[in-house]
Amino acid sequence: MRVNFTVNGRPQEADNVWEGESLLYVLRERLGLPGSKNACEQGECGSCTVRLDGVPVCACLVAAGQVEGREVVTVEGLADLAGTRAGGGSAELAPVQQAFVEAGAVQCGFCTPGLLVAADELLERNPSPSDADIREALSGNLCRCTGYEKILDAVRLAATRVGDDTTAPERSRG
Repeated sequence: MRVNFTVNGRPQEADNVWEGESLLYVLRERLGLPGSKNACEQGECGSCTVRLDGVPVCACLVAAGQVEGREVVTVEGLADLAGTRAGGGSAELAPVQQAFVEAGAVQCGFCTPGLLVAADELLERNPSPSDADIREALSGNLCRCTGYEKILDAVRLAATRVGDDTTAPERSRG
């Protein structure tokens, strides 16, 4: 079957998709977007988290055929969207991505894409989250390298920047 959908603001088409093929496989292997990681393939780790029509989902659990006509945002799209919001054509890191770098929240990097997508969605929905809000939003994402404190620090840092940015146009991702 052929699947037509939007990925990171760009129309995409995947041909010869078989019935049981996951969105994660299509993103990584057919569209060349390796940011979402393939770890547990059971929706338990969050490494493959993407936004489907604005909602964080585990791409390993979504059948590719379910995304027909829908919008997907991957970790690669966070930078693209940040550049667009800044008014330029070039990609720049999204506030949450920059905060993860600055706070040292990235170790092996395997969980990072899913954490970034989940944190970005949280900050779009709630630009001033409490620690409990952050923990809840990231509860579906497992990290085996950190004690999570630097990840929480990064989301807090990004929240201060998102909250301070009153000049940016409102985000329109679902």
